[in-house]
Amino acid sequence: MKITEFSDGFDLALGDRVLLRHRRDAPCLFIGTGTADYRMTRGHFQVEDYLSERRPLCHAEVRRESGGLRVVLSQSAASAPALEIVISGEGGRATLRLACHEPRVNRLWLRIPAEEGERIWGGGEQLSYFDLRGRRFPLWTSEPGVGRDKATLITFQADRTGAGGDYFTTNYPQPTYVSSRRYALHVQTTAFTAFDFRHGEFHEIESWAIPERIELWTAQRFTELVSALSSHFGRQPPLPDWVRAGAIVGLKDGERSFTRLERFEAAGAAISGLWCEDWVGVRETSFGTRLFWDWKWNARRYPGLDQRIAALRKRGIRFLGYLNPYLCVDGSLYPHAAARDLLVKRLDRDEPYLVDFGEFTCGMMDFTRPEALEWFEEEVIGRNLIDFGLSGWMADFGEYLPVDVRLASGEAGALAHNAWPVLWARVNAEAVARRGQTGEALFFMRAGFSGVQRHCPLLWAGDQSVDFSRHDGLQTVICAALSSGLLGNAYHHSDIGGYTSLFGNVRTAELLQRWAEMAAFTAVMRSHEGNRPRENLQIDEDPDVLAHFARMTRMHRHLAPYFRALTAEAVTAGLPLQRPLFLHFEDDPDAYADQTSYLLGADLLIAPVIEAGAVRRRVYLPAGTRWRHLWSGRELPGGAEALIEAPIGQPPVFFRADSPHAALFAGLAGC
Repeated sequence: MKITEFSDGFDLALGDRVLLRHRRDAPCLFIGTGTADYRMTRGHFQVEDYLSERRPLCHAEVRRESGGLRVVLSQSAASAPALEIVISGEGGRATLRLACHEPRVNRLWLRIPAEEGERIWGGGEQLSYFDLRGRRFPLWTSEPGVGRDKATLITFQADRTGAGGDYFTTNYPQPTYVSSRRYALHVQTTAFTAFDFRHGEFHEIESWAIPERIELWTAQRFTELVSALSSHFGRQPPLPDWVRAGAIVGLKDGERSFTRLERFEAAGAAISGLWCEDWVGVRETSFGTRLFWDWKWNARRYPGLDQRIAALRKRGIRFLGYLNPYLCVDGSLYPHAAARDLLVKRLDRDEPYLVDFGEFTCGMMDFTRPEALEWFEEEVIGRNLIDFGLSGWMADFGEYLPVDVRLASGEAGALAHNAWPVLWARVNAEAVARRGQTGEALFFMRAGFSGVQRHCPLLWAGDQSVDFSRHDGLQTVICAALSSGLLGNAYHHSDIGGYTSLFGNVRTAELLQRWAEMAAFTAVMRSHEGNRPRENLQIDEDPDVLAHFARMTRMHRHLAPYFRALTAEAVTAGLPLQRPLFLHFEDDPDAYADQTSYLLGADLLIAPVIEAGAVRRRVYLPAGTRWRHLWSGRELPGGAEALIEAPIGQPPVFFRADSPHAALFAGLAGC
């Protein structure tokens, strides 16, 4: 770390990268005041700001102190100090701790030098754009929206009901980014934050609170940078070995689910788990069949479930369920939690804050209250799920905390909102640890924020539309895996076939098949029946789709030795299983542009077919090695694009010809 002083400012550099540049006529910091307006409709937020002032801090005084540097900023040499930054660091890391001298200030803008041709990645789990350059990204956890492309009819229809999204809406935002200049930046705050990458000369970070600190890292290689971020946010536990035995089949058909599972087995599918999210019962709404949010076994829908779970386990098949942090008011757990004062309260009166989840209302567990943590971890997750026999569950939601709430901690809702998914992840992780099941019981989440990596063992990409659409369908899960993976989330997967079916949008057989082809080459392979199962094609309703799915599950199982090696690498180095091409080919300038292909580890290249009706695809093969096409066995040189035949059942898959796993990969074709 080096700071260079000038008569009118300073430069802060890590290695040879200038990451903070301040001049009197081009200040890097601005402060101000604003009044925020947050409006929530079923998890969708409209966030607006009435800005009262924005002031540049033009004057900077650098003071060298033992253990670091102190920069004092003010509007001018004659004005009182407004903000101080204490800078410390060593090697390739620097920490900037901020303190504001004006209590009324609640807005901060920081500018970071940008370069022509620079690329930016991260921002949490982004669904539309892997490279964030050229756009502004508000970072606020929310429902992504049924439609995220404002040019489509689905988004127009969803917007009319308040359920539409935009290119930046995501369940999992995070104020962290990675630059192609080989540095990373993290803003340590839970306040609403926005990254603005639209300017050619600088990136601007906006925070609706004075951040506790700004973290900076540099490295010579991208793998080193990703490893450093993973270490900072917390390494995930390894995935359980049982999940590599095949696919987790998602069925929500009551006791008929077990009969239907037999169809999958008869078709030759490799099955690791049966996931029945309706194990708690269901209710019918206009959105579709919804679950009954009372977290215990519903014996009417699943009679004898405890014995069935035990029988499945003897056959090597685990049983998984569903859970979220809300309690429906017409269930049995809500009155108990309300009587013990375990729920989030209203601001205006001493009663639980109720949220409309679409034709039913729920209370929210107040996990800032120790008694609520204890009860939910021990009584709900411990006894009702783990002790009952569940080996995993979808730990859904986490995005819905309104800002007008009263928490036991006294924290403002606007600051607690983004942190809520991390707290929800911690509740699940601690409950699993209480039973000694870390690395054995598997829960998966869609919501997140900074630090969720430390607790959540597996992400899923949320509620994609049941189609191939650019901003809502199949290809968004590739972008989601790549963006979140760079920030320390090693394991990612998605609902095979998508989830959201509205406005006449339904699945096709082709979509199910193409989605399964991609899922076979992700950390976990899991199917989902969607929000409207009766209106959408299911895997076991079409013999060709079922046979295709069974083959993909066998391919996934065949890769188990490779997945074990990648999991070990994730534990020791923090590298994700799904990786952008440039992570291992950073000297190849053409490896940076693709967000629809990915490396699985360092040796497999997957280019899923992401367009309806396509039977071939152009694939870029990075330079520096020779690539072998899985299906033909043909070797192709790197550093060039190839047009690859890709009929259903043969997605474009390549492996390094000199890979130590080459024999294992070649065997995939015979599955």
